[in-house]
Amino acid sequence: MKNQKHALMFGGATVLLWSTVATAFKLSLREMTPVQLMLIACSVSVVVLAMILVTQKKVGELFRLNRKQYLASLVFGLMNPVLYYLVLFGAFARLPAQEAQPLNYTWALTLTYLSVPLLGQRLGRSDFLAGLLCYGGVVVIATRGDILGLHFSDPLGVILALASTVIWAFYWIANTRDTRDPLVGLFLNFLFGLPFIIGICLATDGVPEASSTAMLASFYIGVFEMGISFVLWMFAMKRAENTSQVSNLIFISPFLSLVFIHFILGETIFNSTYVGLVLIVAGLWYQQRGRKVSPETTAA
Repeated sequence: MKNQKHALMFGGATVLLWSTVATAFKLSLREMTPVQLMLIACSVSVVVLAMILVTQKKVGELFRLNRKQYLASLVFGLMNPVLYYLVLFGAFARLPAQEAQPLNYTWALTLTYLSVPLLGQRLGRSDFLAGLLCYGGVVVIATRGDILGLHFSDPLGVILALASTVIWAFYWIANTRDTRDPLVGLFLNFLFGLPFIIGICLATDGVPEASSTAMLASFYIGVFEMGISFVLWMFAMKRAENTSQVSNLIFISPFLSLVFIHFILGETIFNSTYVGLVLIVAGLWYQQRGRKVSPETTAA
């Protein structure tokens, strides 16, 4: 049943959770490697998603898929969680949270650009201007304001953060052809990806030994970032009478995230971070607004 008030409530709760995960990433990565964090968080996520499947009485759907769909679960699982979080956590391990989080936020623009060769879509004028604004913001953040000198604080960290947007965009484009129930598909992706994460972790860094703070943060990531937030957002979209109104809540997330990063992690937020983030969000907002009114963005 459509209910805009409930949709906004679910959407707001999701945005609040998304705003906290960058802080949780850094709390865990202070004492764990990216692979160790993946091991804990993904294991927790599988349990949480399984419980949600039981609650929604969808367990039976796990056994009604065909061989092609199970193979898709393996392929998707290698993309997300394995490759995506390995690269994303690698970026957060190298960069301050205030830099890694806004750079990863440009995935929506990456998705648009990859949709041209992969889905046959066309770019409109708004997409080009959005690119200039967003990636201009990326340069401002990555150079900490030294845009003329182009001195990057951590080049590899920046590359990993931007690479994560490419992986995420590929993942969602591939999902446009996925016929599985979204919740069932997400559970199977994590379930099939988990053995690879376990193998990589045991072969490299081993089982993590961390403080209670780092462990709780990794559990938090598994429960909320990789589990409940997906379900809340799905509920928000199903209940929404006006989906664009709910989607616009996303623009609050990166700014709210800076509040948690500053007060919990103790990072001093650079002026360049504010400037770059405003450029990125302005670019994404302009692109979203332009694609609603421009016929140039329809499929070829």
